[in-house]
Amino acid sequence: AGSVTLVDDSLRRREIALIAGREDREGLELLSPLHYLERALAPTADLLNGSLSDILPANPDVIVLADVATLSDGESAAISDWIASGGLLLRFAGPRVAASDISRETEDPLMPVRLRSGGRSVGGAMSWGSPKTLAPFKEGSPFFGLSVPDDVAITSQVMAQPDPTLAERVIAELSDGTPLVTRKRAGQGQVVLFHVTANAEWSSLPLSGLFVEMLERLAVSATSATPDAGDLEGTIWTPQIVMDGFGALRDAGARPGVAGPTLVTAPASPDLLPGVYTSGDRSLARNVLTADATLEPAVWPARIEVSGLSVEQEQPLGGLLLAAAIGLLLLDVIASLALSGRLIGGLRASRTAALAALLFAALPSGQTQAQQSIEDELSSASELVLAYVITGNPQVDEVSEAGLRGLSDTLFFRTSVEPSSPTGVNLEADELAFFPILYWPITPDQPRPSREAYAKLNDYLRSGGLILFDTRDGDIAGFGAASPNGRKLQDLAAPLDIPALELIPRDHVLTRTFYLLQDFPGRHLNSEVWVEAAPPDAEQIEGMPFRNLNDGVTPVVIGGNDWAAAWAVTPSGQAMLPVGRGFGGERQRELAYRFGVNLVMHVLTGNYKSDQVHVPALLDRLGQ
Repeated sequence: AGSVTLVDDSLRRREIALIAGREDREGLELLSPLHYLERALAPTADLLNGSLSDILPANPDVIVLADVATLSDGESAAISDWIASGGLLLRFAGPRVAASDISRETEDPLMPVRLRSGGRSVGGAMSWGSPKTLAPFKEGSPFFGLSVPDDVAITSQVMAQPDPTLAERVIAELSDGTPLVTRKRAGQGQVVLFHVTANAEWSSLPLSGLFVEMLERLAVSATSATPDAGDLEGTIWTPQIVMDGFGALRDAGARPGVAGPTLVTAPASPDLLPGVYTSGDRSLARNVLTADATLEPAVWPARIEVSGLSVEQEQPLGGLLLAAAIGLLLLDVIASLALSGRLIGGLRASRTAALAALLFAALPSGQTQAQQSIEDELSSASELVLAYVITGNPQVDEVSEAGLRGLSDTLFFRTSVEPSSPTGVNLEADELAFFPILYWPITPDQPRPSREAYAKLNDYLRSGGLILFDTRDGDIAGFGAASPNGRKLQDLAAPLDIPALELIPRDHVLTRTFYLLQDFPGRHLNSEVWVEAAPPDAEQIEGMPFRNLNDGVTPVVIGGNDWAAAWAVTPSGQAMLPVGRGFGGERQRELAYRFGVNLVMHVLTGNYKSDQVHVPALLDRLGQ
């Protein structure tokens, strides 16, 4: 229960009324006293406009008076009652306030301090000194912790009269110690005065982000503090939601109301459960931990053993169990041969049994590379795995793995294909038959595979595998020898059994295996993507929008759009590398994912989309 914090009116969206001392002039919105206030407060508060007589019945949380000098007696009395009930009056100075007699001889109830006549001007042609900057906010100020920009300068302000209470009412000051923002409390509410204008006439403060943060701090402070017992005298608070000792919330039911002073002063007990209490239209949260609570380390008796959280190291048993199964299989074979009489001589049988026992004893060294290789191959054979060719460049290999991980996640969430984690492939040592598709990024310095590796690659292509060659240079060159990556691709692909290629036609099956596509962007937008050329006799079927071509899976797809970089995600699922700018970039990334999905679906399903060309003949035979 101590770790749960309940909230009340302190986190609701504020209602703020804005009242200016002069009417806005058409075409001079930037000079309006309310322009910068509206821009700063609109995202976080509900703004009210109108006269005081119209606004006060709505009981807003904050009333802002921008350069309003005098108020009628009725308006002053109404605002004073509203402040005493918990309202925040936020005032801004200006030419009218500076020229008036408000709060001169005696402190006005609606002003936090007494003011000097006239104002103060610094940094102008008729003044001494330079514009003043803000001093860091002191502890105890509602602005404490906000960073002060160096470019905020004050050129004019109204000055506060020195009084014994002035120091405790200053919540922001200039670098020379002059008060900039003052505050006093009145009843449950408060009155705050900015000694500068709400627009940019007297300072550059309204032009800075600090102005927005200061207004947000003041708006949140309105009725957010826990009221004192005296403020709640004579009120009864009814519980709505209560919390048990385990932090679980439940409806309060018919529990009796609690007196206001008791609610904020009495300790938690079975008669005063933590929860949310209401009185009229106000709500108040009573939590287990209060602002003045102090947490101390638990002190356990010496007989109590205290231990921290620890994780037991897992012992992989896959290799050991596989070795045991193979050993038992060998023993079964030997026993079967012995019982059938096919083992000649007892000595030979005993030697064979001893050899099997030695082999069985040697196998459970379960962490060898051979066993790990067997486990990896079994995993690749049992699940769909997307693979990339290891280039030897750590950065490129990392992006390739992250790209295939992002594409695997996309396939998992959007299709019925559920790939396992992607893996890197060493062309010299690894078996390629387990992978339906290989992503091969081209780097200028990667070594050329051996003849044995090329033999495996050609077998892979002839048996239905697909290699996606990516020169990753679509931003500077098209496919060809126009870049180092393109020349390296020609060198690497020369020994491969690759059929004739063509630019991917608009009616190729890759344009519709899952999504309807005509562009295949990655991190780059080069439109040149090459696939196996269509047969010369491929013709469009009457009544169908595409030709019956590429009857099967193209063995290679070649381009330079750096698809892995567009697919790449971090382990937490966030995009690893930027693609374009704004919405256009995200749209480009989405099309890159769709191309990857189409590519994988093309490899897995072959030409099933092209079979649509037979639909007219089938319907004709069925008599439809």
